[in-house]
Amino acid sequence: MGYFLPVTVAEATAGLTEKNYLIVAGGTDFYPARADKPVRDDVMDISALNELRTITIEENQTRIGALATWTDIVEADLPDKFQGLKLAAREIGALQIQNAGTVVGNLCNASPAADGVPPLLTLNANIEISSAAGRRVLPLQEFVLGNRRTALREGEMVTAILIPDDAAKANGHFLKLGSRQYLVISFVMVATLLEADANGSITQARISVGACSEVACRLADLEVDLIGVSLAEAGNIAAPNHLKDLSPISDIRATAEYRKDAALELVRRSLSACAEGLS
Repeated sequence: MGYFLPVTVAEATAGLTEKNYLIVAGGTDFYPARADKPVRDDVMDISALNELRTITIEENQTRIGALATWTDIVEADLPDKFQGLKLAAREIGALQIQNAGTVVGNLCNASPAADGVPPLLTLNANIEISSAAGRRVLPLQEFVLGNRRTALREGEMVTAILIPDDAAKANGHFLKLGSRQYLVISFVMVATLLEADANGSITQARISVGACSEVACRLADLEVDLIGVSLAEAGNIAAPNHLKDLSPISDIRATAEYRKDAALELVRRSLSACAEGLS
């Protein structure tokens, strides 16, 4: 096992050209996955990259650095459209996990039940990827490719999540269902984002469901059907046909049928709550 602690992004990306390190930040996924087994991989610890620890509102986007924790998200002064991400942040693990675990780490782990993916999908998040050769940016839906699979290439690391400066007057919401509220893998999770005009008619809708397919996905048909609907009716529009793109599995936590039924109910509840925040 080799251990590398870079102090700049340039040093980190240079190191990745020399060795295929496993990158560790908060370690809240890395260490539990290994249980009692010793770590035998070459590890790059990026916890000293202070330049990646900030959340900043820039001219055309909000930048969430790769070392920003869930607690940082909760405490950041962000527009209402981030409420879904903030609600998710409050339900990830316990406070100790929220204090150490990073949002980017949650994405890179690429679990189908990653709580951060649905709210970030509703924010149209982009992923900044850095290497010694430069930087590239991918939409989140092109970054998470499947169960534990991402678009990262050899020699690359994620350095930030970029949220475009759109939907300025929108409100966000998030709900998850598990066997208990905390310290649990979700059966289903739903994130919603709504924007309305002065008359209370929906002008923009984004709905994302996680843990019901290999990768969390947006409900495009429902988003279209919500345009022009009054906020008061937002929770009444969702129907089973809107969930046709979901492909839940049956496992020890829940059956596929239960997951799909629960997803529909959570979509309705989240839309109602999100709309109420705009009323």
